[in-house]
Parts: sequence; structure tokens; C-alpha cells
Amino acid sequence: MAPLTEQPPSGHPPSGRGGWWHQYVCPAHGVELDHVGFETGEFPAGGVPCKYGCRVETEAVRGAWRVLAHHWWARRIRLLSYDGQGADLLTSYARLYLELTKEGEHEQAQGWMQRGRLFHQALTDAVWGVPIAHAVRTLAGTADLSETLPMLDDMVDGARRARDAMVAQDKFSSNYTAWFNALGVTAGQAATAVRGEAWDGEKEWLTGEHGQFAHLEVSTGEDGWEWEASTYYHGFVLRAYLLSLRGHDPAAVPDRLEAMIAALAGIATDDGILPALHDGPYLRVPLALEWLEIVALARQFTTGHGLDAVASRARAEVGPTYDGLEDRYDGWFAGPPRSGKPREPEAVELTNSYAVIRAGGIHAVLDHGPHGGSHGHHDKLALYLYGATTPWQPDPGQVPYGHAEWRRYYKSAAAHPTIRIDGVDPAEATGVVTRDGASVSAEISGWYDGVRAIRTVTAGNGELIDEVRVEADRDREIVLQFRPDVDFAVQVVGDEVHTVWSGAEVLHGRHVAEGNAVSVTRPGPGPADDPQRTRIGLDWTVVGTTATFRSVYRVGGH
Repeated sequence: MAPLTEQPPSGHPPSGRGGWWHQYVCPAHGVELDHVGFETGEFPAGGVPCKYGCRVETEAVRGAWRVLAHHWWARRIRLLSYDGQGADLLTSYARLYLELTKEGEHEQAQGWMQRGRLFHQALTDAVWGVPIAHAVRTLAGTADLSETLPMLDDMVDGARRARDAMVAQDKFSSNYTAWFNALGVTAGQAATAVRGEAWDGEKEWLTGEHGQFAHLEVSTGEDGWEWEASTYYHGFVLRAYLLSLRGHDPAAVPDRLEAMIAALAGIATDDGILPALHDGPYLRVPLALEWLEIVALARQFTTGHGLDAVASRARAEVGPTYDGLEDRYDGWFAGPPRSGKPREPEAVELTNSYAVIRAGGIHAVLDHGPHGGSHGHHDKLALYLYGATTPWQPDPGQVPYGHAEWRRYYKSAAAHPTIRIDGVDPAEATGVVTRDGASVSAEISGWYDGVRAIRTVTAGNGELIDEVRVEADRDREIVLQFRPDVDFAVQVVGDEVHTVWSGAEVLHGRHVAEGNAVSVTRPGPGPADDPQRTRIGLDWTVVGTTATFRSVYRVGGH
């Protein structure tokens, strides 16, 4: 990411409409292309590079580059607005917006997309428009911004059309809706601020039948998790809500929003790693900026947010180019934060989607809940293992969706530390979870025809105990998979398999199985931030009608 400053920019926003950012991916290597040239407004001569030396210059990549460049400029303008600058940029951007969108919906959008105007997707219009509208609102009354009004009014109309379309399609709970509502709020408030009027859209966009509060109730469970059970999309929706509530009193917001914040804190390791559960990037600087924004607003929403470690880690991931924007968000809400203390992590915490088990410096996440729709993965009964700072066996995340082959792989059972039967993917399914003291058991059947499995994870005395039992109606190839993201040593000692997982913290495992179990190590792709990074995994295989695998993990030694 190019560094941002608080000085007036010397370049300009892109002069063309944007495409779909997920196509900003190297077709050969599956990695996101380098973030270059955004500040100039001009697509790099010769194409954009990937980390392996490719230069890519397709029309799809050009469109994706323009998406990211427009977002870069929206962030920069928003930063400038806190110093009373950027009004001229907003005025010129408004003229450009009207010119680029005068022909209506984007004609190059894919058939499955809800078409946008400035970008392929209406969703991208909203994600770009929200920071632009906040910048206008910040500067309103200090400069003549009347030329932004046609753009802002068009944003509100577009948000209304897009939300109405989601309602008509019975997709009101979609993450899209949260952002359409966010745009309706922020663009409407910005327009009335420029006009010097009072905003009267609270019922339509916040408290009414299809407003943010109604969406909050239908898109999340009582445990606070957004229904897709994806860390990224949970944060994506939470961010839209928080950005909608500028000038609102936290005490007047439904409690479910605080539960969303707690759900995010509940899966974070002590050092702030957020497991990349289901669809979403594994590591990405723009995602780290999103976490920083969420935490900056969550801190003002509730004193019990519990996300300080997440912010510290995200800040380190952004590195020295960080522009400090989120540090400028003081006074976001109209009232004080809700009072509360961060929850003390328990040895076992159970939600409708995941169980978190902590023992002896091990942070384990067991996936047992609903598949999660189109953003779900075939990872039911997967066990993810983290130290405070070390992702020993993480959820691998997902590549930009424009790379169909690698996206298919990272959705598959093969990419996850779970059970795989006969080398194929299962059907979508939801497990049945129970708790017995320090143990959590998740049972699943029907996801493979004629196969039932139960995984029990126990927080022991300084160790984590894992037992997997599988029953089949006929001989099947039953594989328990290990998928590390660290150097991984395997040694067969008699009937046992010993493993060592390296990192800032070192994890030791001892493993035994009943039946004709065979352990085979094999190289494979690492997490989705770089599919070319090879990691050694382990496939523990039994051929038969039953299999039982037992593992004991301890940090620092057996």
C-alpha cells in the first residue's frame, strides 16, 4: 500500500469506472497483485506486478485496479477532511462521478451481480461512497460543497433502489444490505449538512422496517455471530453498522451490536490473531485497516470491547505506511460508551458457530455450526490451532474470488484440518454440539452418505486433548488431515506419531489411532495469502468402517 500523508495530493483519482476488485489477482500464482500507482490515478505502464515477477494488464485487472485506486482516494480525502482540507477534491470527484455514471448501471457487470453505477457492484458503490460522504459531512459548513449534492442525492437514491431489490429477492439479511443502509445514512446526513438542514432519514435507514437495526436482528444470532460465520464478513457488517451510527447514542442501539463486538473478541488469540474463518483474506493490509477502523469505533461504543490486542496486531501488519486515520475518530457517537469489562477468556466458550477451547497456551477453534451460504467452506469438524502469536494450524482463508481454481481449493475439505472421506468434498451440513465440563463434542452425519463422525476436544491440565471417531456403513477411505502453517516435523515412534510445530511458541503433539492407520506427509499449498508457499501436511488414513484418532498437544514439550 502506498503511503498516505495529510498533505494535499499531487495526483488525481482514476478517470474511469471501476470493475470488481476480486479480479486483482495473478492468474498464474493466485496472489493478490501489488498495490502500486493508486496515488497517480494512472494504471501502471506495462501492467501491475505480482510478487513473483509477473506483469498483468488485462481489462479485468485494469477495472480491479481502478476499484482499489478509487478506494485509496476516498480514504485520502477522508483523512484530509480532518484537517479542513479536501473540499476541492470532493467537488471535482462529484463532477467526475456524475460524468461516469450518467449512463446508469455499469454495463460490464457480471450477470450474478447487483449492478452498480461507478463500479460493477452496487455493494462497491456503497463501500466507496460511505467514506466520501463522511468527508463531506466533516467539511460541511467550512467550505462550499454544493456541487457534491447531486452526487450525494444519487447515492441515497441508489442505496434505496439496491436495498429494495434485496428485499424483493428475499435477501434482506445479506451483508450487502448493511452497506446499502450505511450509504443511505451517511450520504443523506452529508447532504443535509451541506444544505444546513436537519436529517429526517432515521426511520427509513436506521429504525424502520428495513433499516440497520432490523437488519442487525435478522443477520445475527443471539451469540452475536453474523449468519455466514465468516470472520471477514462478520467484521464487514459490523463496520457498516458502526459507520452508520456517527452522532448516535450507543445507549439507543440494540444490544445485539455489542454482542457482535464480543463475538469478534471471543475468537481472537491473546496476541490479537483473528482466525480467518470461512471466506475472507488470510493476511491483507487493507483488511488490517478495516480491523483498525472497527476497533477505533468499538472502543467508543463499549468499554468492554476486548479488542486492544487485535488493534495492536493490525497496526503492526499495516507497518510504517500507516496514515493514522483511525486515530482521528474521537467523538464519533453522541453519548458515552456503554459500560462493561472485557470478558475474561474461559477454558471453553461455545457459540452457535464455533467452540473456542483454551489450554496451556493453546487456542483451539472447533468449527461445528452452519455452513454459511456461499461464503462457507467444507470444513465442518475442523480443528484450528493457534498460540498467542503463532498460527500452528490456522484456517487458511481465501484468495480473491476472481481466481476460480484457487478459490475452489480453499473452499474444499482438502485445504482444512478436518475429516475427508474417499477424497471428495462433503455436502453442506451443520453439526450438533454438546458441552461436558471442559470438553466439547461436535457430531455430524449426512454430510457424507452413510458416515457419522464425532470430534471431542478437551481442555486438560496444561494440554489439549482431541479425539475423532468415525463410523461408516461400508469400507471407506477415512482421512484426518493436519494442515500446518509452520515448519512441521513428523516422527513415527512405534504405534505413535510425534509432531513438532515450530514458531514463536513450539507445539508438540502425540498421536495414536485404532485400526490400520497410515500417516503420510505431503507438501501442499499454505494459506491463501500465497498459494505458492509450500507447507508440509499430514494425512492420517484408515481404510475400513470405523476409525478413531487421538491426539494430545502441549506447548513446549511432551
